[in-house]
Amino acid sequence: MRKIMKRNYKVLSLLLLLAFGSCSFTTKKFSNPDKDKLLVQIITFVLEQGHFDPIAMNDEFSSELFSDYIEVLDPVKRYFYESDYRDFEKYKFFLDNQLKATEITFFNVVHERMLKRIEEAKKIYKEVLSEPFDYSIDETFDTNNDNRVFVKNKREMKERWRKQLKFSTLSNYDDIIEQEKDAKEKDPSYVMKTKDQIEKEAREATLSSIDIYFNDNIDDLQREDWFAIYVNTIVEEFDPHTYYLAPRGKEDFDQRMSGKLEGIGARLQKRMDYIKIVELISGGPAWRSGKLEVEDVILKVKQEDEEFPVNIVGMRINDAIKYIKGPKGTKVTLTIKKVDGTIKDIEITRDVVELVETFAKSSIVNKGNKKFGVINLPAFYVDFKDYKNVNAAKDVKSEIERLKSEGMEGLVLDLRNNGGGSLPAVVDMAGLFIKEGPVVQVRSTGEAKEVLKDMDKSIAWDGPLVILVNEISASASEIMAAAMQDYKRAIIIGSKQTYGKGTVQNVINLNNMLRSNTSGDLGALALTTQKYYRINGGSVQLEGVKSDVKVPGRFSFIDVGEKDKDNPLPWDEIDAAEYTPWESYFDYNETVRRSKERMVNNEQLKLIEENAKWVKSKIDETVFSLNYKTYKAKLDLNEEESKKFDDISNYQTNLTFQSHGYEKSLFENDTTDLREKRERWHKILSQDVYIEEALNVLEDLKISYPIKKVASTVRK
Repeated sequence: MRKIMKRNYKVLSLLLLLAFGSCSFTTKKFSNPDKDKLLVQIITFVLEQGHFDPIAMNDEFSSELFSDYIEVLDPVKRYFYESDYRDFEKYKFFLDNQLKATEITFFNVVHERMLKRIEEAKKIYKEVLSEPFDYSIDETFDTNNDNRVFVKNKREMKERWRKQLKFSTLSNYDDIIEQEKDAKEKDPSYVMKTKDQIEKEAREATLSSIDIYFNDNIDDLQREDWFAIYVNTIVEEFDPHTYYLAPRGKEDFDQRMSGKLEGIGARLQKRMDYIKIVELISGGPAWRSGKLEVEDVILKVKQEDEEFPVNIVGMRINDAIKYIKGPKGTKVTLTIKKVDGTIKDIEITRDVVELVETFAKSSIVNKGNKKFGVINLPAFYVDFKDYKNVNAAKDVKSEIERLKSEGMEGLVLDLRNNGGGSLPAVVDMAGLFIKEGPVVQVRSTGEAKEVLKDMDKSIAWDGPLVILVNEISASASEIMAAAMQDYKRAIIIGSKQTYGKGTVQNVINLNNMLRSNTSGDLGALALTTQKYYRINGGSVQLEGVKSDVKVPGRFSFIDVGEKDKDNPLPWDEIDAAEYTPWESYFDYNETVRRSKERMVNNEQLKLIEENAKWVKSKIDETVFSLNYKTYKAKLDLNEEESKKFDDISNYQTNLTFQSHGYEKSLFENDTTDLREKRERWHKILSQDVYIEEALNVLEDLKISYPIKKVASTVRK
């Protein structure tokens, strides 16, 4: 398997190197050896020659790039005027021509105007925040950027900033009022601040936060940082997983891959003006707190030795991370906007996050007189320098052996929130559950498909198998679930469909593309080079994997999948591979029917679905009152409505989970708090309705009568 993948990478690298070699890219080729122009030339060539499905750089591409770049720079429309937009608009259908000629006139014009407008904005926000806000006035603020147009004059611009800053300050105002109430409740003799004092303090907090944003972040941006934004907008026109890593960004990327992170243990992503949590690292401080969740938005960050928090809305993600990260043992308070719209302050104690915590772990659970196993796999990890010893498939196999030694009669493989990872690892892992055969098909543009197979006839587990997925399960997780579904080897329980990412990326160091380079580090490009397909010929792109048993979840009505991204590649299909469905399968149709029947009548799942619909309704609300009484009444109403969903987190099964013998032996000389981490995980499992149903399905599979059928080879 490793030889197959290495050959693919070598072929790709060789083709690219040959292509660049024939083009003789050197800085000497330019009469004006400008690094920006050199980068544009290399990037456009790599996209056209190496991308799986390159798009034509024509007027349509130019128009999309124009709109997207202006949107990236000024999503809230708080810098540019309508007149600026008209000035820029003359380039709208000529950006493709500029790129082909390695011209960057459009970037230069917009960049210079942007810097000018930023300096003007500094004066505007200080003027606005120098005057008190009147929270008794009935006016509203719309957070939906799509509903905004560019302003016509400075008066309108100041009014836009006033409403935005008033909205930001309103939450500070409410926080201080609540703090004053708490102080009075604890100490009746405490003299509460007046409304005027509270209003002024709230404004000062906003001013301090926005000063830091401009002085420490915006002003710190160099020209190459701004140009990197432009380049990244160009490459993202091709698909959402092709992106540019500027030199500074590449350093951060390399650090994340080094095996250790120091901070809260969460992966973040910039979406419009907001920083969202897209993954919690298993075992990390954020995960251990139990208070942070995927899709939470981080609004503010407060250090333990500072009086006021820093507002990170609109901040570059790398700059926001600087405030969130910090030395082990220090505390940081995050102001979080939950998916239901509620605002909460959550204190996290930073720690060293070993990426080993993202490795596979397992638990034994007794259900009646039967014993089952649960394996949680947060990612399909691998160390290509030491594949034999460090890869997800090897670790899952070890966990299976340990569970079998405890008498396991059925297995749950939990791939929820697993964003994917190594293709070789997922092929090897699928081989743990089938005798041999194809696992996934991979295709590059203009080349014959390649069928990646499990060649090992041994089987680590031939008993009942259930796989749990959700809307966040992506890429390698989808390959695994799809293969087991096509073989009829496992029952898939989870969301209506998984994430829907059916593409493969390679990271190309752009510096290696040059014979000589005197312009400095050019960064790297993550490039979509292949698509993968199920063994039945279908793609998971956009459509994901449809669960056999569909259950509602917190993401059921939220746009989180590939189909909701900009510029996703289309769904398609190819010929099926030749494979033989699982021979010793049970009555899957009857088992699925029983599970669906239980799910329909499950009160916990009904409550989860009701909560998911309520959350979606809150997300759709974008207009907020700037009248404090009205604003506060809405907050209180949301808080009251959300209480009826408290029982979701209070749910308790009658199941008890415990570590297997091997893990218990590690507790004796444990210096990593392993026992505490596992006890916390076991408690989470005991409150998990999806795990509970997965075990019910295993029980059905175990007691159902195996149907003897002659396996037939599928040929299409």
